Amino acid sequence: MTKSEINPMPEFFDRYINLVVEENLFDALEKSKIDIENINIKKLKEIGDKVYQPGKWTVKDIFQHLIDNDRIQAYRALRFARGDKTVLPSYDEKLLAAHSFAHKRNIDDILNELLEVKSSNIMLFKSFEVSTIHNIGICFRIEISVLALGFQMVGHQQHHLKVIEEKYYPLL
Repeated sequence: MTKSEINPMPEFFDRYINLVVEENLFDALEKSKIDIENINIKKLKEIGDKVYQPGKWTVKDIFQHLIDNDRIQAYRALRFARGDKTVLPSYDEKLLAAHSFAHKRNIDDILNELLEVKSSNIMLFKSFEVSTIHNIGICFRIEISVLALGFQMVGHQQHHLKVIEEKYYPLL
């Protein structure tokens, strides 16, 4: 289950998949969990609800978005791995963020939830048969495999962690 096996490379999702350095899906999923475990919570608490530009998400909003995205992509992967050919809809990340109430939660709880979701997703992908990992479904208008969805989750997290590092850490 390697990144080089993704075929076709899905448009839109490729921007995240291509960020993943690890070739093996399980190595990538495990590393994404370790990256959250090793995050500097003290810095995140110091940043608090600051944003680098008006209208941007807080770090709590970003981590809640990662939780939401991982759950949605895991649901898609489950459906496709089980042979469901239903065309699945896109999702509106701004709508979900506006109704997440992340601002009412503390960063420790959000990160703990994200770690639980990561653990659950690792178990989910390990439960898939090799023969189903290449199953392809359609999300909105984009063809994507179960394997690509796993790598998308990892790359999507890497993208947002880089944003935090480059845009939010300088606020301290």
